[in-house]
Amino acid sequence: MKHGIHPDYHPVVFRDISADFAFLTRSTVTSAKTIEWEDGHTYPVVDVDVSSASHPFYTGKSRVLDTAGRVEKFRQRYGLATPEETR
Repeated sequence: MKHGIHPDYHPVVFRDISADFAFLTRSTVTSAKTIEWEDGHTYPVVDVDVSSASHPFYTGKSRVLDTAGRVEKFRQRYGLATPEETR
């Protein structure tokens, strides 16, 4: 491995706020926020939207997305015609 060309590889805490789950690993990602970990050391923390603790594939719980509501909100906001009106 050549010296001076690789990014800094250091311990980082990834935190899934929706599942109240965090894990310590090593990464090149940086963050201005820090957290005190169970071992008493302070590490940078990166908040993630989905982790193995909240992903439907791993938890077995499916989430229902309101896609029809999103489309209707978009049409109302931008005044686009519904598919029935365009025929």
